[in-house]
Amino acid sequence: MASGIVTKGALAALGLVTAVSLTTAQAPPQAPTFRAGVTLVTTDVIPRDGGGRFVSDLTRDDFTVLEDGVRQEIASFSLVHGGRTFTLVAPPPPPVAEGIILPASPRRPIDATAGRLILIFVDDLHFEAEYTPHVRRLIETLSTNLLHDGDMMAMISSGPSSIEVPATYDRKMVVAAASKIRGSGVTATEIFQSLESSQGPGDLRQRARTAFFAAYDFLGELEQVQNKRKVVIYISTGYDFDPYALARFSKDRIMGGRFADNLRHLIDEENPYYRLGTVSADVDLYALMRELTLTANRANATLFTVDPRGLAGVVDAGQYLDQSEIRTFLQKTQSSLRFMAEETGGFAVVNANDFATEFKRIDAQTSDYYVIGYYSSNPDPTQRVRELEITTTRPGVEVQSRRAYSLKSTR
Repeated sequence: MASGIVTKGALAALGLVTAVSLTTAQAPPQAPTFRAGVTLVTTDVIPRDGGGRFVSDLTRDDFTVLEDGVRQEIASFSLVHGGRTFTLVAPPPPPVAEGIILPASPRRPIDATAGRLILIFVDDLHFEAEYTPHVRRLIETLSTNLLHDGDMMAMISSGPSSIEVPATYDRKMVVAAASKIRGSGVTATEIFQSLESSQGPGDLRQRARTAFFAAYDFLGELEQVQNKRKVVIYISTGYDFDPYALARFSKDRIMGGRFADNLRHLIDEENPYYRLGTVSADVDLYALMRELTLTANRANATLFTVDPRGLAGVVDAGQYLDQSEIRTFLQKTQSSLRFMAEETGGFAVVNANDFATEFKRIDAQTSDYYVIGYYSSNPDPTQRVRELEITTTRPGVEVQSRRAYSLKSTR
């Protein structure tokens, strides 16, 4: 039995305020029970025909929503086309259950203005200083080809750039903040010169955790935003917790000196202490990325990851690396970007130099869509992750939407 309190709070970091409401019901005084929260699950849905064109004449009856394979009844249905919202089916109140009557809190006005909230996340901990001019130009290109009048936008960074532009309709604030961007990602040479531990070289994992925790925070706040398409432009070169492993652990690559013999012993492949970091690297990274995508899906926010390296080739890392290791590193970091984007219904902009065209693709994908809402028929709060499958009965139409959503952890 549960309590049914649905809270839509204020966003301190982004400056957004939404509604607060309490839902309660009656129970016999001798056996008081509380009702669990029944929340409207909403998701953005993009149907396209065989030619890639958005299909704008579908109705609620044309869609089927499955949660963990169980069909759900569609409670709300809206079409956003060309930035204009057409509410075709308004959501009914959530189903009631037995419980204690609680005083209703005063309602705040809800901003029902249709539009997009575009949050630009500059992960300056994960692109090198040499890419700073590229990222600054990216922001200018993004402003020209993605941001429009009526869009609400915000911008934050993960590291020393210390960017925090609260939600605004003024594109000039975003462009002006780009001048503060300073890349501070570690270079290949710095990786080889850093100390090894069971967590890998240097502070790579701590840097990644800092970036992910910053992303968790703003995605958690995006859960409170209603009536807007939530888009996250995630600018980063991606993640790899065990980069250039062959070169790092090759005895032939160790520089001579006072501690050379001891270092050779410490990184010997038979030493389980140093093998641990290698074994757990991909698992630990997946856990962080998985939690990020679950948080984004719970907020119904779509990630579009952007690699500022563009059409990445080889780099000159001196005597440390060969080309095969560089290619492996590029593939792993770009795969991390693809995973985060595709798991939230977006796509990754990697190996591309024409960023203007890519931002126009993002613009098209986030300007035309349906918003489908339903009340889950699964009352079990311990089943945190729920798989979603949305299809349409219209022949020749493919549907793009998020694949899952998750309840907040009770821990």
